[in-house]
Amino acid sequence: MPKLWNETIDAHRHAVREAILDATAQLVEAGGLRSVTMSQVAERTGIGRATLYKYFSDVDAVLLAWHERQITGHLQHLAEVRDRAGTASERLEAVLRSYAAIARQRHGGELAAVLHQGEHITHAERHLTGIVEDLIAEGAQAGDLRPDVPPAELAHYCLHALTAAAGLTSQAAVTRLVNVTLGGLRPIP
Repeated sequence: MPKLWNETIDAHRHAVREAILDATAQLVEAGGLRSVTMSQVAERTGIGRATLYKYFSDVDAVLLAWHERQITGHLQHLAEVRDRAGTASERLEAVLRSYAAIARQRHGGELAAVLHQGEHITHAERHLTGIVEDLIAEGAQAGDLRPDVPPAELAHYCLHALTAAAGLTSQAAVTRLVNVTLGGLRPIP
């Protein structure tokens, strides 16, 4: 087949896959993870179920692909926040606030526990820990953050503490949690 034809087919397949994941996102938003069915995804996407099954074997596969896309988007957003202007401490605070906001949106339940396993999560956690660890090391070197605890340990402290945002019911509570977490990073006089 000509190269242009292959590129067109690949672009079409990518567009259909993205439309499926967009429809899945809408269904999750409307009714939660457990409410999503293959019939709903096909209908919302505007394709037949047979076509949907050519892309995904079952609803769990669709949800996993949607989740992987979500995680990738979150990591891109956090990297953009990290790369904004400011001191390491200011950028760290912005990253931690953004991470807490993401954690607060996390879907709960048994299916969410299944989605939060696997290689894509392990990779995302390593990447996120690296972002936070680098900012902490930079802040410690500038004298703004505590130098007595290794940055890797402080990064784990921050990320584990902020997972508690998933159970908080108000933005004020999330803000307090982030402030307490940041307080633990300040140098001891």
